[in-house]
Amino acid sequence: VKTAKRNWKTHINCAKMKGTNKWERYPANMKDFAAIDFETAHSEPTSVCSVGVVIVRDGVVADTFYSLIKPVPEYYDFWCSQVHGLTESDTRRAPVFPEVWAEIAPRLEGLTLVAHNKAFDENCLKAVFRCYGMDYPDYPFCCTLVKSRRVWPTGRHNLDVIAERCGYNLSRHHHALADAEACAAIAIKLFGDGDEPYDMEAADIVYARMRQLGSPIKAADLAQLMGEERKTIDAALRRLKAEGRVASPKRGYYGSPDK
Repeated sequence: VKTAKRNWKTHINCAKMKGTNKWERYPANMKDFAAIDFETAHSEPTSVCSVGVVIVRDGVVADTFYSLIKPVPEYYDFWCSQVHGLTESDTRRAPVFPEVWAEIAPRLEGLTLVAHNKAFDENCLKAVFRCYGMDYPDYPFCCTLVKSRRVWPTGRHNLDVIAERCGYNLSRHHHALADAEACAAIAIKLFGDGDEPYDMEAADIVYARMRQLGSPIKAADLAQLMGEERKTIDAALRRLKAEGRVASPKRGYYGSPDK
């Protein structure tokens, strides 16, 4: 984990996470990571009953893992079963969490974990580690839900909705591996670099904000407003300028949209 933290190039998000005093940290260019998803038998976070893991290296899926898990306490809530389709009969002979994690842990070495709504999955992971008296390795965690809200401030941000926006068809929603695969596809789009849909969305958001705020506008102020790095704002504005939608920058300011 120490190696992972040394290799993890991050930048600080300009906006605090809602409901917490922590600053969300994002890799500047993440090509290697592990997407993870848990399903639970009921409301207790220790009741993980299945897990899906997708290993991504150099921006490409390199490995996948799926397993059922015997939940703790061992019972199923009707509504949870309605969501993921699992029941007590499915996990009666399933391995306990420490056995499953012994297979997963080596795959995660040196990688950042990614989840869609990491607050849920990270909480489950920490809870089940405590339940079995296991030492938690303090895995670095990123959240595609938080990131997607920054990229698309309006609309729904459910996993299936954001996956579709990123060009991925999630056909088995709430199956742990299928959800982890969708999360990985989203992370590849939103945390990678290159000519991604994310860049165009950022440009559209900049354009809308510029129309609302008027001019002149400092690029640094826009960066703070949108919770993005200055270089991201500059890249988006360059795209808008190429489309003839903003004036050229002068002394760090950008003029009003041309149309």
